[in-house]
Order: sequence, then structure tokens, then C-alpha cells
Amino acid sequence: MEKYLNRVADDILAKKLEASGAVLIVGPKWCGKTSTGERYARSVLYLQDPRQSEIYKRIADVDPTLLLAGETPRLIDEWQMAPSLWDAIRFTIDQRKKENQFILTGSTCVDWNSVSHSGTGRISRMLMRPMSLFESLDSSGVVSLKALFDKEKKIQGSSNHSISDLAKLIIRGGWPSSIGKSDTVALQKAIDYVESIIQIDISRENGVEKNPVLVRAFMKSYARNLATMASIPTLQKDIVGYDETLSDKTIASYIQSLRNLFVIEDLPAWSPALRSKTSMRTSLKRFFVDPSIGTALFRMTPGKLMEDFNYFGYLFESLCIRDLRVYASALDGEVFHYHDRNDVEVDAVVCLNDGRWGAIEIKLGTSEIEKGVNHLLKLADMVDTEKMSEPSFLMVLTGTGYAFTQKDGIIVVPIGCLKD
Repeated sequence: MEKYLNRVADDILAKKLEASGAVLIVGPKWCGKTSTGERYARSVLYLQDPRQSEIYKRIADVDPTLLLAGETPRLIDEWQMAPSLWDAIRFTIDQRKKENQFILTGSTCVDWNSVSHSGTGRISRMLMRPMSLFESLDSSGVVSLKALFDKEKKIQGSSNHSISDLAKLIIRGGWPSSIGKSDTVALQKAIDYVESIIQIDISRENGVEKNPVLVRAFMKSYARNLATMASIPTLQKDIVGYDETLSDKTIASYIQSLRNLFVIEDLPAWSPALRSKTSMRTSLKRFFVDPSIGTALFRMTPGKLMEDFNYFGYLFESLCIRDLRVYASALDGEVFHYHDRNDVEVDAVVCLNDGRWGAIEIKLGTSEIEKGVNHLLKLADMVDTEKMSEPSFLMVLTGTGYAFTQKDGIIVVPIGCLKD
């Protein structure tokens, strides 16, 4: 049995179980939801068990409470295969009047019209993503995002990752079963994941058959436009030559299906209070939930990736956004990007729900640090601090090198030093 690597989601799940009757863990397939749920469960129901799956579904339709019997918390894996369980779980929680009763996992969005109650007040939700570099033991974690929000003054450390190392980490991705595997095996696992999405999962998502050739062409277009604010017409033009009838509506349906499968996770725009009436852009930035999805679509090896340094930069940004999202989730926060009509832009803004925020520019090479600093200072000067707090930190997140604080107060941190 493979050793379980601690996840940021562990503490989140533990806290939610203390306060809720049940916790629903959602996220992409293969990201470790079941393994994490198993650590806290005292009994398990695997709805995907091929020996019992059909029987479980029949029981769920007749008397779903039979499937809920067992030591608590009871893990119901891939619960959406029997949606009637949702209302039964909610009702059971009401009857027992106890927390820490059930853990539900699911890798596709369910049709919520099929359930009669949202579960508010009984069932808490949490999103789990592929592993960050700290979780996969590829970051020393000497710089803590939480400590930065708490105004930690001492920033010190270094990362030994080379550019070649980063290429391998991007291609491997944050999939638990790929950790510790060879580059060749990790690439093949990512390819198998992508092929399953294209050939099977996207059509199963809403029961509408989709042409795998067009799905692949669309996903490649998305991969070419990673970390940009590409519009649907831009994506559409990138696919011309496969099917002239691929409409805006069709592309929008592909995007929604891949979001429902937690394959696409775009980055929303940040709208802070500003001193002047600067017009902000509200477009999403395009991202997959893990950078390995993009490289798998093009069958990129580390060597091939290093031959295209421009694209490498976009994929590195994707890697950093994935990690920042994982770390922010532990702090009750979210990640955004900023871009206004004057082309002042900042790659990531981590916003906590208590009002604190920090801005981050992502630069693969250290030669770009000064450019990132200028963007951060411009944004900080524009924010109206009478209406919202001053930034807890301004950071340039780099590929390698040292973690330190500059004389201007801006911190420089390699991704291989960061943790939640």
C-alpha cells in the first residue's frame, strides 16, 4: 500500500466534521478524495464497487436508510451514483441530531433538481484539488502563507529546483498516484486521465454524446490559451478546421461540462475599491485544475517543454495558481487575478474572507522580478485603503532561487519554499 501523504484538506475536513452532520468532498477524479475520506471514516460504502453497484442503486431507490447503517462517520464514496441518498442523509442527520455522521465524495456535479433539500445547516461542502508541491514533498514549506497574512517579518530560505525540475513537476502534476513515479510513468498517467475525460467522462457528465475529436480539439485550444483571458470567440477561432459548425453554444457547453467534472477551474477577476475610477476587466483567466492536463494533451516531455520557454511560463503560472488555491483554502480564502483597462495587471490576489489580502506576481525567471515588483507597487498604490485594508504582503513568486524580503518590503519566494 502506498504511503498516505498529508493533505491540506485533512484539517479542513476534520474541522467541518466537528461542526456538521456530514461533509461533501468534491473535486476532480483521481485527486485523493476517497483516500482522505477513508482516513476519517469508521465505515465505508463504495457505490462504484462493480460487485455490488447495481444492488446498492436498487436499495437506494427502495430504502436508502439501509445503506446508511454503520459506524460513524460513514463514508459514502461517489454518492451521486444514487442521488436519493442525499435526502436520506439529510433526514438521518435531523433524526440523530449529531455532528460527524457522514462523509460524501463525488467527482461530478449532480443534478440538484433531483434532491428536495439543499442540505443547508446539515451538510457542509469542501473542494479538494490535486496536490500542491508542499503536499507532494516538493516544497520545503519554509515560507507560510498563513504567516505572511499574520505579518511575519522573517522571510528566509531557498529552493534547489532547477528549471528542468520544474518542467518535470508540471508534467507529473499533483495526482497522488503519480508522486514518486518515473517521468515516463507520470506522463502516461496524465495522458490516461485526459483520454478518459475525452472518450468517456465528458459524455457521461450530462448524458449528451460528444464527439471525441472535437472535445480533444477544444481542450487543446484551451491548453494553448492557459493563463489568458481568451474569449469564447478566441477559442472558437483556434478550433476552425475541425468543424465549421462548432458554435458559441457548443463551446460554452464543453466548458460547463469540464467545469462540472472539475477539469477546468478558471480564475475570477478581483474588483477592489480603488482611489480612482479605473475601469476593471472582469474576464476570467483560463486554467485547468492541474497543469499536467495541458501538457498531456500535447504529449509533452520535460525536454519538449523546455524548448518552448514562452509556453513554459504559462504552465508555471498554472502550477502556482493550483498551489495558491490549495493553500488559500486552508485559510478560508480564494484566489483572483487583477487586470484593468490601463493594463495594470497582477497574476494572483489571495483574499481571505476576513478582509485581508495579498497580491502576487508569478515570474518563472529571476530576471523578471523587477517587472513583477512594478506591477505590485502600482496595484498597491491604486487601492483605496480607507475602504479596504492595506495588503498583508506583496510577493513575487519565482521558479527557483532564494526567499527574502527586498528593501522596498516586497518579498520574493520560490514556489518550492511555499506552504499554506
